[in-house]
Amino acid sequence: QVQLVESGGGLVQAGGSLRLSCVASGSIDSINVMGWYRQAPGKEREWVAIITSGGNKFYLDSVKGRFTISRDNAKNTVFLQMNSLKPDDTGVYYCRHVRGSSEYWGQGTQVTVSS
Repeated sequence: QVQLVESGGGLVQAGGSLRLSCVASGSIDSINVMGWYRQAPGKEREWVAIITSGGNKFYLDSVKGRFTISRDNAKNTVFLQMNSLKPDDTGVYYCRHVRGSSEYWGQGTQVTVSS
């Protein structure tokens, strides 16, 4: 089992920045994929950014150039630096950990961007 705890969400004005963190604990395998997903009210959950244990990164087109995903493998932590935030970025942000055929989710952290 893997437990994920997110933090760093909050209320920010458009154009502002937030940094999300997700700490993983439990049965951590060195080979895994971690990512950030978000769900806006009335919409389906969508992936935002993914990073492999080897450091390969992938971004949703709408966040490219504004968001940066990174990880600290020694601390089993993944970060999402969000700059130039827009109201459309509002939602609950979830951390996901994938290891082989198993996946784990955090409880989510709310991000609200006011116009």
